[in-house]
Amino acid sequence: MADELTAASEKLRSAAEAADGETRDRLTEQADALAELAESEPDHGRLDRHMNILAEIARETEGEVSDRTTAARDHVFEYRKGVEGV
Repeated sequence: MADELTAASEKLRSAAEAADGETRDRLTEQADALAELAESEPDHGRLDRHMNILAEIARETEGEVSDRTTAARDHVFEYRKGVEGV
């Protein structure tokens, strides 16, 4: 199941390569955070915060950056479906 978070992290690293400035920094930060979460058992709330940030970035960007960010969010969403609680 952590594969989804790892895939999300990789998509965000790819998106960061296509971005610049603050967007690149935000994407890299999210990629690092999701890679760390893949090593733990995050709860719904934490995953939801990341999903909201990714949705915001996707709305603020275009093209490959937006597409890759949306794909990463989709991976987090799939992972979240298997998290117990809520």
